[in-house]
Amino acid sequence: MRFLSAMFVFHLWLAFPLSAGTLGPPGMQDEGSDRLTYDRGAVIRGDATRKDIALVFTGHEFADGGSLIRDALKEKRIAAGFFFTGDFYRNPANSSLIRALRDDGHTLGPHSDKHLLYCSWDNRDTLLVTKEEFTSDILGNYEAIGPFGGTKDKAPYFVPPYEWYNETIARWAGDLELRLFNFTPGTLSNADYTTPDMPNYRSSAVIYQSIIDHEKTDPRGLNGFILLLHIGTHPDRADKFYGRLDELLTELQGKGYRFVRIDELLKERGSQ
Repeated sequence: MRFLSAMFVFHLWLAFPLSAGTLGPPGMQDEGSDRLTYDRGAVIRGDATRKDIALVFTGHEFADGGSLIRDALKEKRIAAGFFFTGDFYRNPANSSLIRALRDDGHTLGPHSDKHLLYCSWDNRDTLLVTKEEFTSDILGNYEAIGPFGGTKDKAPYFVPPYEWYNETIARWAGDLELRLFNFTPGTLSNADYTTPDMPNYRSSAVIYQSIIDHEKTDPRGLNGFILLLHIGTHPDRADKFYGRLDELLTELQGKGYRFVRIDELLKERGSQ
């Protein structure tokens, strides 16, 4: 199953920061995609000339923020992307929330079936799964989405588990006609799951400020940003960042940003 503790994952996430490139792999880029930013075959940013942001929420074990997140998005009339593992989709306790998110117009997508670690933290080029294992895991995830109306054709976008992958994983995803994407580096939004016992814990205030600071210091602001958060966190984290989601949305909308679904953000120019 290749599960890792959250503490270990976050420690390594800091040790191996994402680097950004602008070229996609063969077969994943054409005239319409030259405004997308790629890293190791995955799209990590949309068109940075447009004040569009895609909110993406992932989930595997916890869903405690679901109702609050849904209410904040509904109040602001924002459509987001929710990418869950097969285990999350199969959990009966999550069924009503998932259906509600779907009915609200949010997109549902895969985050792997069992939250496998696809490649080594120490050597990113070292695979920990075979192509057959990868394929089985992804197809299992889609089987779990099926009862909620999701299919590969309807939901071709895919967030890798642990937000960790390499060029081979991106190629295998492409072989399944999936579009691999990841969060845009530069903020601490994806550290919202950390708990106080972790050496690299980040409070909600620190996470919030990292987003505001990046918006001010990056010449492109948050244009084309893929902002990744978690739909739930461990009970040991009492300081839930999703509790500040409404505040964050209000501030960014006040700065002129438009929130779009991930499929719209990554839509190539000239496509319908």
